[in-house]
Amino acid sequence: MRIFVNASSVVRNLFKVIFILAILLCVFSCAASPIPPEVKLAEEQEHKLWSSGAEVYAPAEYNRYKIVFRNAKEGLIKEQSRFVWFQDYRIAQSEFRDVLKVGYVLQEKISKQKSIKEESISNQISSFKNRIETLRGLTEKINEGRLARKDLVKAELLLSEATVRYNNDDYVAAEDKIKKIPGLITVAEDAVLPIFKRYADRNHINKWQRLAIETIDESKKSDMPAIIINKSKRILLLYQSGVLFKTFKIGLGRNGSFDKLHAGDNSTPEGKYKIIKKKSVNRYQKALLINYPNEEDQRDFIRAKKKGVIPAGVRIGGLIEIHGGGEDSMTYGCIAMDNKDIDDIFNLVPVGTPVTIVGAVDYKNDLSSAIKGR
Repeated sequence: MRIFVNASSVVRNLFKVIFILAILLCVFSCAASPIPPEVKLAEEQEHKLWSSGAEVYAPAEYNRYKIVFRNAKEGLIKEQSRFVWFQDYRIAQSEFRDVLKVGYVLQEKISKQKSIKEESISNQISSFKNRIETLRGLTEKINEGRLARKDLVKAELLLSEATVRYNNDDYVAAEDKIKKIPGLITVAEDAVLPIFKRYADRNHINKWQRLAIETIDESKKSDMPAIIINKSKRILLLYQSGVLFKTFKIGLGRNGSFDKLHAGDNSTPEGKYKIIKKKSVNRYQKALLINYPNEEDQRDFIRAKKKGVIPAGVRIGGLIEIHGGGEDSMTYGCIAMDNKDIDDIFNLVPVGTPVTIVGAVDYKNDLSSAIKGR
């Protein structure tokens, strides 16, 4: 009887051991399978692609990549939802390897596109910088340059901002700034280039040369003084009996590079005039009043009105003088000189002295040369 009880106890203990071993075996054998390492690599890759600007540099390819990536993640989630005994990540691993392959190709395209964009923006920055510097130099040669400088300042600020973003590899933001620059440069060019082209026009030069030659010949024949004002050089030439006697520096009107059309245009007239009055007392030291408008000016004024170039209510204007106040004075159409120079010439020319005002007398003048080869 005792032998039977002991055997029964041994059997029960044996079953207990087997049961415990079975539980342990189940616990260890039923643990979840590890996630393939490609999953983490793909997640890191996707973030890198996004941060490198995939949506901008390769939007279509990036959309396809996201579809492949999303499908792979959905497959992974589906597999994770299965009972651990039946989980098999081999398919998911293969899909994420495909994701990585597509991502590598996409990254190469992004790099190429960024390189192209970098070169393009670099060239544009260099080109705009040169154009702005050239225009700024042109604006300093004429009074009318002030009309263009406001837009040039805006263009320079945008170019500076674009350069900062370019140096930080933010090509999209740099390009956004650059897009606004051409319009400002065009406005600035429209303000000053017509003036320089006018001084490069052979028809204008031929006319100005003829007027200057006629005036010098008249001085020689009459044995009298004569004045020639050269706008491009900003000088007044005093001839005596057809021979150059003295040269003075001058300043012109606010829009002095243009020929005067009407009152208030701030331009300095061009043509053949004469001194009709000498003013020894003047707000600008002394002054020599010329006979603008002459008959030719009046005919041009009437023609311009008929063509609609000049508004109907605008007058032709007058009171154009050679006066003191300094060559750097900004006049409203007159010719300004240093006070000592107006004192000098005032004593050398009588009423009736011819005064011829021309833009230039050489084809290669200061203003035409400024845009040569542009």
